Amino acid sequence: MKIRFFAPAEAEFLDAVSYYNTQSEGLGYEFAAEVNRTIQRIIQYPAAWAKLSERTRRCRTNKFPYGVIYQVRDETLFIVAVMHLSREPQTWKLRLKHEEL
Repeated sequence: MKIRFFAPAEAEFLDAVSYYNTQSEGLGYEFAAEVNRTIQRIIQYPAAWAKLSERTRRCRTNKFPYGVIYQVRDETLFIVAVMHLSREPQTWKLRLKHEEL
């Protein structure tokens, strides 16, 4: 399965890695590894996670308060957001309106 990050999702992911690295050396890399493990779980069980809409689901990370919001279309995993779970939970919807799929 191919993986494609929407540009805002990639930016927020990289921002979170940077933020965690400023909090404690190496913590950002632990966050990145956890997001990668979450994506691998999604690939293994794409329909197992909480539905947010008809085509969109969220899988929570285990060690950090983040969720990976995604869609699966034609053997491609679209990462819509890598969001902190207590910040503006509906912003991912705007991304789908502006993103070409």
